[in-house]
Amino acid sequence: MTTQQPKTLKRTLLSVALASVGLMGLAGSASAQDDTFKVGFVTFLSGGASGPFGVPAAQGAEIVIKAINEGTLPAPYNTKGVNGLTLESVVVDEAGGPTKQVEEYRNLVQRQDVNAVIGYISSGDCLAIGPVAEEMEMFTIAFDCGTPRLFQEVENPTYLFRTGLDAVADNVGAARYLAETHPNASRIAGIQQNYAWGQDSWQDFTLAMEQLMPEAEIVNNQTPQIFQGSYGTEISALQTRRPDIIHSSMWGGDMESFVAQANARGLLAQATALLTTGESGLHRFEGQAPNGTILGGRGPFGGFMPENELSDWFSEAYEEEHGTPPSYPASKAAQAILALKYAADNSGADGIPSPEQLAAALKGAEFPSVSGTVRMALADGHQALQPMYYGEYHYEDGEASLRNVRSFPGECVSAPDGQNPQEWIKAGFPGADCD
Repeated sequence: MTTQQPKTLKRTLLSVALASVGLMGLAGSASAQDDTFKVGFVTFLSGGASGPFGVPAAQGAEIVIKAINEGTLPAPYNTKGVNGLTLESVVVDEAGGPTKQVEEYRNLVQRQDVNAVIGYISSGDCLAIGPVAEEMEMFTIAFDCGTPRLFQEVENPTYLFRTGLDAVADNVGAARYLAETHPNASRIAGIQQNYAWGQDSWQDFTLAMEQLMPEAEIVNNQTPQIFQGSYGTEISALQTRRPDIIHSSMWGGDMESFVAQANARGLLAQATALLTTGESGLHRFEGQAPNGTILGGRGPFGGFMPENELSDWFSEAYEEEHGTPPSYPASKAAQAILALKYAADNSGADGIPSPEQLAAALKGAEFPSVSGTVRMALADGHQALQPMYYGEYHYEDGEASLRNVRSFPGECVSAPDGQNPQEWIKAGFPGADCD
């Protein structure tokens, strides 16, 4: 599979850009009115990460924002607006790197006069934005970025939240899944993008494997640059080491390109790929990933969403609008928008809630979502705690599905609040509750 964007996704880029100014166009010059709440939404709209990742996230957010303004969401979100206010989005392209994103963030706050910011897929961007959110005292939700360093570098946050899970949960869950389903695996290799996300993911996975499958040998790890696109050298290096499992935290177009190239060259006939972000390719691989490839969705998202009224509504609305089921980036974006509505509706504000009121309402909260119940139980109430899911890709008769799905409670894959995650893993997961 190539990373070239399908025509439908290219057209979607235009519709998303229009949504940032046109979705709330019915309100006229809404940003100047007291009955409008303005949110900046940051995601990849260009580059290799856009088609499989950034655009679905924008689409998911757009669908929920529209339903919020129409009052058509299922309970308990079936009141119009956020705290009775029309929700207007300003969509920003995340492409360009951390320095550019800090500039864009300051522009959202100082020139666009947004009341909140939601966004960030890249861990590098997330790490750059976190301290700026605290400096500018702006309520900010990181909807996807997974580096566990976020709340290690932003200590005692007030305004910064993350409504998704981090790489610790992803990779402890991956190791637990292997221990349950591939206990005889003996040679483990990896390929990770060479920046914070990939480095953290490999560290946490290998530490967990030392605890859960100590007899397995770590034989190799390749570290290509992010958005490299071509992986012939890395695939050759992996083949020479004869692994039976290849762990990868690569995401978006990079992940899809690696799978297509590794499959074509026979690597994935030799070894089973374990893709911690692989669910985003569930309905995009179209058989180019071998059956049995292990996929994660960074929690109960996308194809792993539990059945409830919100997830059923979201899946139906997304597929009707875009012709495909929502992937995990889409459902994680939807979750962040629901968190914003929860915080605004429970802020106690008269009119537009302040960043302080939003932060107070979301800190330590439990709220229903497309993924089930979200508990803001880590990082002193600023980080979500949810189950981790993995399953096996299966493609037959033109349909993709997940089989052999296993779930692990949040307390099984995430360190207790206040504990260093790496030390927790090394100590053998003390206090982990996996029942």
